[in-house]
Amino acid sequence: MNTSVIISELKFKAIRSSGAGGQHVNKVSSKVELSFDIMASLGLTDDEKLLLIQKLSSRLSKSGILLIQCGESRSQHRNKELAIKRLLDTLKANLHIPKKRIATKPSKNSVKKRLDSKQKQATKKINRKKPLL
Repeated sequence: MNTSVIISELKFKAIRSSGAGGQHVNKVSSKVELSFDIMASLGLTDDEKLLLIQKLSSRLSKSGILLIQCGESRSQHRNKELAIKRLLDTLKANLHIPKKRIATKPSKNSVKKRLDSKQKQATKKINRKKPLL
């Protein structure tokens, strides 16, 4: 994943933000919508593209474009930075392949301890019963 190439491929669109701000909200487009076309990207390998499309299938549009909106700040520049950061974090998180778990066996000593404690518990319960006449 080449982040500098990916950042150069991003498309931004400024839209009006909702929320507090009075008349300022009605005049200024501070919310940023970032769009990233995964399949057309030159910053990703073919394997990375397939993995991202598979993992992000619920977040992609029909044409395979990932949309991220950010309207947290009143500043358009700050929202743009936050959207880029959010995109890169999403890509890194979904490209991460977890290590496969290696199955292990319990040691002979731990098995013996467990069976001994079970036997001890069983004899304790047996000794609580009324004696047979």
